[in-house]
Amino acid sequence: SGGVMILTVTLNAALDVTWHVERLTPRSSHRVEAARERAGGKGVNVARVLSFLGHAPITTGLAGGPTGRLIRDGLRAAGIRDEFAEVAGESRRTLAVVSREDGDATVFNGRGPRVTAAEWTAFRHHYATLLPGVRVVVLSGSVPPGLPGDAYAQLIRAAAEAGAATVLDTSGPALTSALKAGPDVVKPNADELAAATGRPDLPAAAAAVRALGARAVVASAGPEGLHALTTEGAWAAVPPERLSGNPTGAGDACVAALAAGLAAGTPWADTLREAVAVSAAAVPCPVAGDVDAGVYERFRRQVRVQSLPPTARSRP
Repeated sequence: SGGVMILTVTLNAALDVTWHVERLTPRSSHRVEAARERAGGKGVNVARVLSFLGHAPITTGLAGGPTGRLIRDGLRAAGIRDEFAEVAGESRRTLAVVSREDGDATVFNGRGPRVTAAEWTAFRHHYATLLPGVRVVVLSGSVPPGLPGDAYAQLIRAAAEAGAATVLDTSGPALTSALKAGPDVVKPNADELAAATGRPDLPAAAAAVRALGARAVVASAGPEGLHALTTEGAWAAVPPERLSGNPTGAGDACVAALAAGLAAGTPWADTLREAVAVSAAAVPCPVAGDVDAGVYERFRRQVRVQSLPPTARSRP
């Protein structure tokens, strides 16, 4: 599997900072009991999980300033191939403050650097040089300020021209504007689907997103598992049990499994089983990008995948 190339793109890479405190009390001062920093952003987390799954992914995206250097150093330390492009602005940080009392995290997300038109053009050229030999491109996360509204659509089209499949995990206008470029798989969660389509009903919302151009829609319904509308039919993949912990890394783990399945040409039912197992295995881990190998092995034998009747075909 190491020979099949998967490229992950993180346009808004971050240095993820986690502070542990005894309990979080607004308008008061806190002693930080433990602090850690690591390279993050959704595509970077996807690359970490792909490494766990036995792949040797390439990571690219935009990074700038001293924070950008810390992100790139972190990739190298993790043994992940760094093909990030430099921008003048400073890469963002995210801050998660975790309370020991209840395990809850309060998260602060930086917006990211303002990227110039010249920097975006330079990145698109750099990205094109990485595509030969790549089987799957993963496009994850938010878009930094200054990029064109169809930034993801441009990258999806370039990938398709180079013969690579695309997996897109983003939300809001970035998701909606990318659909017309025909991504092979989009992976919204239930909230993002409802926001993109105005339909609260998950199967109907998934069908609407597929009608807008996505070839397959894999919607995550949290602990309920995955609902997938694909060229091979509709499926529900349900975990055998609920896990408590940190759901933030589960979406990135799911995307990694979808990309790995797409790269290997695995049948959809098997890919969805893997995706639920890998997502579940991310939940016990306190940091996004990590996977619990024991949970993964247990779940991949127990996930139920059901074929669904073609009821919610894209009605207008």
